[in-house]
Amino acid sequence: MIRTITIGAFISVQGDYVQALPNGMIAVKVGQTIYEGRPV
Repeated sequence: MIRTITIGAFISVQGDYVQALPNGMIAVKVGQTIYEGRPV
């Protein structure tokens, strides 16, 4: 499933959902890189 997250104030990343984190953030994978941020 593709999810969108925000990293900082102006950067959004869209990628494959990896996992939910205990602090309310989620992780998404883009290529070989995993990003963590707040869900949109």
